[in-house]
Amino acid sequence: MAISIVDAPTNLGLRPPAPGVVPGCAKAPAALREAGLLGRLAAADAGGLVAPRYDLGGWQPGDGVFHASGIASYARRLADRVAGLIGHSFPLVLGGDCTVLLGTGLALRERAMAEGRRYGLAFIDGHSDFRHPGNSDHIGAAAGEDLALATGRGQGDVASRLFEDADVVVLGIREDDDARAELSSCGIGHRTALEVRKAGAAESAEWARRRLDELDGFWVHLDVDVLDPAVMPCVDAPAPEGLDHAELAELLAGLTVAPGCLGVEVTIFDPDLDPDGAYAKALVDTLARGLAPRVS
Repeated sequence: MAISIVDAPTNLGLRPPAPGVVPGCAKAPAALREAGLLGRLAAADAGGLVAPRYDLGGWQPGDGVFHASGIASYARRLADRVAGLIGHSFPLVLGGDCTVLLGTGLALRERAMAEGRRYGLAFIDGHSDFRHPGNSDHIGAAAGEDLALATGRGQGDVASRLFEDADVVVLGIREDDDARAELSSCGIGHRTALEVRKAGAAESAEWARRRLDELDGFWVHLDVDVLDPAVMPCVDAPAPEGLDHAELAELLAGLTVAPGCLGVEVTIFDPDLDPDGAYAKALVDTLARGLAPRVS
């Protein structure tokens, strides 16, 4: 089944990197295309969706999730686009920030409900993104809350139970992630980047699949800050002790080879931090290796 690439260049879920500066991850789809991604994957071009304008207006801490209405409306549009591709091709969604999960997850949830099926999520990320009102007073940036929102926790106009806790596997978070204990108590399986390295990326993919293969299918979320800043500094929240490119490629390949893998999204890469395009090319190479099982 051929890969179809969809651009989802939203940056609505991120805080400004500096006062008056707009997050650059909205440029990621164009940068990855320029670095040759479509050709490397022999992929079809499924177009893109223009995101709402980034404008914090008068938002203040305590006001809840900023850009909430824009995030919700964009998720609806992205869900419709992805729903039209699943089953006919293998969607690869190029974000944008991590809130694209709310659109792709909505597509899977509605498909599951219509067909009486159950779909899961492989969440590859350097952070758990599990911040919600039950564990934090710092709600605002939905890209740091996307897993919580997608499992039904948080502000009602953006949160929805798109995935059941037991159907989520988290891979690549750091040892000091604040939500590790809560993930365990909720039944969300996880391995840190260090644990992935110790067990091996291929074995870690198999570990995740033992859980996900019990379902009718699953989606892969990839935040490139799962990579160590030494090899991928072009993210908004770099954290040390991440994976290297070879480990990520092996982890992705071990997941996407599964017949039940329905698609992948790539998020958080910021071309503003990659002026010569070298990191975009490295990321394209890793994606090509990781998605090799899906290239027809």
